Amino acid sequence: MNIDGHCHMKIRVVISGRGYHLSQNVPEHLKLPDAATLDNALAGLASHLGDGQALPGSCLVIVSGDHLGTLACHEPRVMKENDELVIIAPVAGG
Repeated sequence: MNIDGHCHMKIRVVISGRGYHLSQNVPEHLKLPDAATLDNALAGLASHLGDGQALPGSCLVIVSGDHLGTLACHEPRVMKENDELVIIAPVAGG
């Protein structure tokens, strides 16, 4: 429990692939309330992107090694202290 009386957890955030340049203002760790969900974590992440900036819905979402789908369609999950949230933006090329 923190000094302010609220419980918080910390998760690590990694963004790679085509969207990495959007993550300049995203901290390496996000603080979330206890029992926060993946959707809460993604909302916290989005709040650090620049105005009008968003990661593509096709980005893959991985939490502590578990592939949960994409930003647009992922499995629900309750986050835990020290989870690692990895967002991988698709890369096209030829």
